[in-house]
Amino acid sequence: MVDLSPLDEKLRRVFPDEVVNKRLARLHQVSRLPRFISEYAVKRICGDDPSPADLARLSEFVSTYYPEPRDRDRILHELMSRGEYTILDEFRVSVDPKRGLRKVEIPSLGVRDAGILPEVLAEHRDLLGSGVWGIARLIYDPSLGEGGQTPIVVVEFDPIQYSGVDLARFKDGRAEFSTDEWIDVLMNTVGVNPSAYSRREKLLYLTRLVPLAEPNVNLMELGPRATGKSFVYKNISYYVRLYSGGSVSPAVLFFHGTLRTVGDLGVRDCVVFDEISKIRFSNPDEMVGKLKDYMESGEYERGMAKRIRSTCSIVFLGNLEVVGRSPAQDPLQVLPSVMRGDSALLDRIHGLLPGWELPKIEQPEVHLSSGYGFVADYFCEILHLLRGEDFRHLIEERVRLRADGGRVTIRDHKAIVRLSAGLLKLLFPHGEFSDDELSEVVSLAVEYRQRIHEMLRAVSPGEFEPKRLGFEVV
Repeated sequence: MVDLSPLDEKLRRVFPDEVVNKRLARLHQVSRLPRFISEYAVKRICGDDPSPADLARLSEFVSTYYPEPRDRDRILHELMSRGEYTILDEFRVSVDPKRGLRKVEIPSLGVRDAGILPEVLAEHRDLLGSGVWGIARLIYDPSLGEGGQTPIVVVEFDPIQYSGVDLARFKDGRAEFSTDEWIDVLMNTVGVNPSAYSRREKLLYLTRLVPLAEPNVNLMELGPRATGKSFVYKNISYYVRLYSGGSVSPAVLFFHGTLRTVGDLGVRDCVVFDEISKIRFSNPDEMVGKLKDYMESGEYERGMAKRIRSTCSIVFLGNLEVVGRSPAQDPLQVLPSVMRGDSALLDRIHGLLPGWELPKIEQPEVHLSSGYGFVADYFCEILHLLRGEDFRHLIEERVRLRADGGRVTIRDHKAIVRLSAGLLKLLFPHGEFSDDELSEVVSLAVEYRQRIHEMLRAVSPGEFEPKRLGFEVV
């Protein structure tokens, strides 16, 4: 029998179908799966108090439907021999009007041009966007390969994600909790133990979710390794694309001229550049120029793709040496050379999150959650829906910005409003908060923007005047 805290009991009462015991998501049987898939599997197969038989079924589910990369050729062989195979993956459909094809990408099999039945695509049109995780039944039909297309067809598809998520019900449920309780719920939801963090540390940690809830937010975080920077983005949302080091091309990020497909920046909610010191742009001049245009306007062009508009947020993550809870090196030295001296690019980043203040996640029993939180794929959809909510007007109406010793620029204003609006959505989705709570949120946003200004001063001291950003609630 699972012992529940008062907060766990309340959360299960208010959201009986949308929460899961986060301790179970750490079971080794699902360790290979992204968190938003593992929690689905745990909740569907095991419940809250799994028996050995439940765990055996869970292990069988993972091994059967989610093969390891080394099993690729074995699966393709079985598919060709038996004529069908069922697999769990993230599927995406692109359209080739020139050849009259709908092409399915199946990453675990290395296939980019499988077919799909029209009725399956008609039922699951989200496959045409950024992709959908699910279980698909594939068939092998050699006759389809005559036109050069891979003769594999998706004939059935069962998406692994919540459908019909009710944002109004989520907002109503939030009203049942105090602010402190809700912050702890969110910390449990992202998989960490709230009791291991101070209130400030909790708010810093949850700021990582702002680019997922607020459109067109550009955020940077620098801090030591093992603080959970990339974990949040890898595991909390399937609307995120994370690049970890290596080379990134304009075709992948913006638009692929040969395939005529829109890049990740046009179809995702958030693009994350992890370990930015190791990121290499295959065409630096084009990449940086288009990034600056997009970060300013939310639009970009490339080749035949004219004026692609997107709400995708951008996050830059970097590892920084620290002593205690303070940086031991100049944050600018963590950035790649194409960013380090480009004040125009840095100015378009809305805020710098001081990840050096967050503790390392080293002891599972201390730092990882053992309580209840929202199922990751449910919360992913909530974050996705929150992007359509307008909280910026609340900041515009209630907050007056100032700059002691200088002036508040348009970019300062835009940055603080967007960061504040995102934090309000996360903490107060129902729209009810006190003046003190509003001040706490805006104070963080101002702090994040001030850190960017200090970086700009270091890069171009003659261009950026010394100033101290501030605000008042009216």
